[in-house]
Amino acid sequence: MGSAQTNGTQTQIDQLANKIEPKVIQWRRELHQNPELGNFEVKTAEKIAKHLKALGLEVKTGVARTGVVAILRGGQPGPVVALRADMDALPVVENNTHNLPFASKVKTMFEGQQVGVMHACGHDAHVAMLMGAAEVLSGMKKDIKGIIKFIFQPAEEGSAPGQVGGAKLMVQEGVLESPKVDAMFGLHIRSDVEAGTITYRPQGMMASSDNFKITVKGQQSHGGTPWMGVDPVVTSAYIVTALQTIVSRQVDVTNAAAIVTVGAINGGVRANIVPSQVEMIGTIRALDVPMQQQIHERLKKTATSIATGAGATAEVSIQEMTPVTYNHEALTAHMLPSLQRVAGTNQVKLTKPVTIAEDFAYFQQKVPGLYLFLGGMPKGADPAKAPAHHTPDFYIEESGLKLGVRALANLAVDYLNNPMK
Repeated sequence: MGSAQTNGTQTQIDQLANKIEPKVIQWRRELHQNPELGNFEVKTAEKIAKHLKALGLEVKTGVARTGVVAILRGGQPGPVVALRADMDALPVVENNTHNLPFASKVKTMFEGQQVGVMHACGHDAHVAMLMGAAEVLSGMKKDIKGIIKFIFQPAEEGSAPGQVGGAKLMVQEGVLESPKVDAMFGLHIRSDVEAGTITYRPQGMMASSDNFKITVKGQQSHGGTPWMGVDPVVTSAYIVTALQTIVSRQVDVTNAAAIVTVGAINGGVRANIVPSQVEMIGTIRALDVPMQQQIHERLKKTATSIATGAGATAEVSIQEMTPVTYNHEALTAHMLPSLQRVAGTNQVKLTKPVTIAEDFAYFQQKVPGLYLFLGGMPKGADPAKAPAHHTPDFYIEESGLKLGVRALANLAVDYLNNPMK
């Protein structure tokens, strides 16, 4: 089982995690107060690299633009595991409804306009916990059987239009090679899960995310004589409605959940002119690859068939953004005893999948990976009232960070001691 570890090693991890907890919380606060957007995490990367170098690790900076990767070579031979944290913040103005002395007041330019910058998804906590895990594991280096890679990833929330970034670029640059990673672990703090709790799910845990664009072309006419043209507005209305039947009527949702959302629709300039074209954009979410591909095919067929029937045309393009975050089944089962030992059996819970996306999926396409959720909600609070991720009121309970440090360190050591066959 994945929990193979001596009591001495487990105690050592716990003692070191207890000792550095105040530092982890302080790092998180400093990062929260100084957030940076994706691919601009310069100061964040400098802080991380300085800490890792002080631990005596082999450190490489500038990976996938601003990423940092460090290698810890244990005192004994063994396999290679990787631990990952994402670093970027979001263009959100923090409301500071919780009166935090370390709330963000940072402003910057984003896509041509001035915006606030906030760690509104917990990446500051992720960085702090992995910095802590690196310190814990460095303190027991001679007893480690193998190699641990610490991967601090930029731009999880996305890159500028037309750019490749984040996990995808890290994989392209060979972050999982030299030495080759055998298994990989990551976690994401959740504002609606009670601190002290870890949730997991084998197979599809987070959805794929694809963007689509549909351009409906008709024939322009006077608004008072629409029969003299082909109306792309009315045609688009039929398409928007019909797209909702893909999930509700055309695919087997008992296999996996899926979503098709039209997020914007634009066309026309005057009340009395039927325009020549309408453009709509949206997102597709799915929890397994066959469902994802089936929706792609049906979306194209639905849009083009309705347009043809109305005498118009529809051009459909789909951009695959993020794959399904798919937890390796055997690895999940192998490491479950480790999680239960660290958090307590009753505090490790199977969770429902979610239809938000996470680019940790790119790592999982190359190596067996396990991604977890870590509770960050105050104990006894109502999950329904917890401030959501990506909102100005986002808040996490810092008492949950130590469990994150312990979970990451134990997953790494347990796998190295007893790798999956």
